[in-house]
Amino acid sequence: MIRVLRLFALGSLTLHVSAAELHVSPDGDDANPGSAARPVATLGAARDAARPLAAKGPVTVIVADGTYYLPETLVFDSSDSGVIYQAANEGMAVLSGGLRLDLAWKPWKNGIFQAETPAGLAIDQVFIDGTRQRMARYPNYDPAAATKAYQGFSADAFSKERAAKWKNPAGGYIHAMHASRWGGYHYRITGKDAGGNITYEGGWQNNRQMGMHKEQRMVENIFEELDAPGEWFHDPKTRTLFYQPNPGEDLAKAVVEVVRLPHLIEFQGGSAAPVKRVTLQGFTFRHTTRTFMETKEPLLRSDWTIYRGGAIKLTGTEDVSILDCEFDQPGGNAIFFSHYNRRGLVKGCHIHDTGASGVCFVGDPDAVRNPLFEYNQRNDLETLDLKSGPKTDNFPADCAVVDCLIHGIGRVERQPAGVQISMSARIAVRDCSIYDCARSGINVSEGTWGGHLIDGCDVFDTVLETHDHGSFNSWGRDRFWHPNPNVTNAAVLNNPELPYLDARETTIIRNSRWRCDHGWDIDLDDGSSNYEIHNNLLLHGGLKFREGYGRKAYNNVIINNGFHPHVWYRKAASSFQRNIVMAAHADIRCAAGWTDSIDSNFYTTSGILERNRAKGGDAHSTAGDPKFLDPAKGDFRVADDSPALATGFKNFPMDRFGVKKPSLKAIAATPEISSNP
Repeated sequence: MIRVLRLFALGSLTLHVSAAELHVSPDGDDANPGSAARPVATLGAARDAARPLAAKGPVTVIVADGTYYLPETLVFDSSDSGVIYQAANEGMAVLSGGLRLDLAWKPWKNGIFQAETPAGLAIDQVFIDGTRQRMARYPNYDPAAATKAYQGFSADAFSKERAAKWKNPAGGYIHAMHASRWGGYHYRITGKDAGGNITYEGGWQNNRQMGMHKEQRMVENIFEELDAPGEWFHDPKTRTLFYQPNPGEDLAKAVVEVVRLPHLIEFQGGSAAPVKRVTLQGFTFRHTTRTFMETKEPLLRSDWTIYRGGAIKLTGTEDVSILDCEFDQPGGNAIFFSHYNRRGLVKGCHIHDTGASGVCFVGDPDAVRNPLFEYNQRNDLETLDLKSGPKTDNFPADCAVVDCLIHGIGRVERQPAGVQISMSARIAVRDCSIYDCARSGINVSEGTWGGHLIDGCDVFDTVLETHDHGSFNSWGRDRFWHPNPNVTNAAVLNNPELPYLDARETTIIRNSRWRCDHGWDIDLDDGSSNYEIHNNLLLHGGLKFREGYGRKAYNNVIINNGFHPHVWYRKAASSFQRNIVMAAHADIRCAAGWTDSIDSNFYTTSGILERNRAKGGDAHSTAGDPKFLDPAKGDFRVADDSPALATGFKNFPMDRFGVKKPSLKAIAATPEISSNP
């Protein structure tokens, strides 16, 4: 039974508000009580009305279909605990950080139209009928060049000769890949010097400063480069928006929206006063600003810097759920769990065409013992803090991303991931389809503090514009790790517990399908330790172990590639057993004894087996035809009479990878299957 409270407001006006439900509608009025018959108009009003009710019991805010242009970021704190915000119909209530413009377009020249814009308007992105258009750029965007940096690049992007055509390039941007293609850099053009050379600021978006790539460069927001359909330029001084329509586009009827807010919703709590038990369900989130010039904070000894924000930013929460939502073309990250968060859940969501990452979990560096921030920094191992685990609880833990479709990751930035995990513990990624990523599908940054679970995922078409990475990528440059492997090796031989001081719990990767055509399917880089990898199908890039401890890979099927042990330490407590493999081990700088725990595998030719045995391992491994059931259709289970079964290999399901939610599964892509057993 729904309880009804009698509230008084505005003199003698008596309002009746349900303690169980509040209603929001674009046709409502914030002076209304929030009943089904008299809804409020904004989520801010609903939040304020829900706060006193939530102190007495559960509250559900039902949001009707329509677009809600948020005037400012919607902020929740601990007084909002216990409220469910639910779209009346999934996907039909749109929360926008943008603004719809009513423009009077008129022809300018060369097929370009112009329109006057409101005063004081700064435009970061323009959407025409829901699709993000491109700032005027050079070279022009090539939709067929999915794996080409920026879908078009040129060495002369901001050369003196090119810049001579630009009257005033201040406010333009330079986007350039890292010299080794480990992500990218972004710069804001400040003008020209006396010699006609472009001046600019920025470049802090990559934590391994090696300079920009000499060829892979692109500029945008330059008026003179407005020369292709779908390009636009806004002149704030003259309040003029210029746009060249796409073929068939009718600007007289088009819905034109611009972007204002970097965050749509923020949860602002802390471990002492967390925001608890809030649910957001069924919404579409659109129109957040690009944040690439704010991506500055370095992650621990990595290539990465990060921006702590997204369409939804969560700080200091417990049991907050984001369910069945769509994140449509956000300019930066979609969802960001920052610092203290417990048992956060992202489930049944569709995240696509993000400027940066999909879902991020990033803790506080001050919670880390002996933190270092640049690759070549090193600890004094003689004075190392030897206490295990974090110093504080200010990090995400026991959170999950479940049954989500995540694709089109890194449309602006080139150091993104579908799911990014850093300085966190026990993060689960289950039953997710992740693809079309500029860099990794799932990235685990350093070993702090382990215990993650990757289960039932389908991750492919990754590392599309970058280099030296994997569909799953990790590094473990924790406090014990030294860039000189001899130093690390000696230290750990003296104290075998060192690799597990930060990577305290085992990270498990299982029951998943991986394909990376521009790197490794699973890439455990630089000290990644305490991993268990089993029941995975690797379709192209193989499996890499580099400079880590306590890694066990077993019962995997590795197609078109093999095992890549790189810089293997002595007594690394690692093993590779009972796998079906198509290539010889690709070892690099491995210490003596690295093959001691490589055995009982099945190789698809005797030649591969012989080459591997010559390295010292695989004494009990065998070779032959594995008798895959239906490799052309991706079924790499083996027949009952397969000789691979004699090694101890066991079949695992090949039809359960990726998203399960019917509406998302119906639109999810799957990887290309090719094999030459």
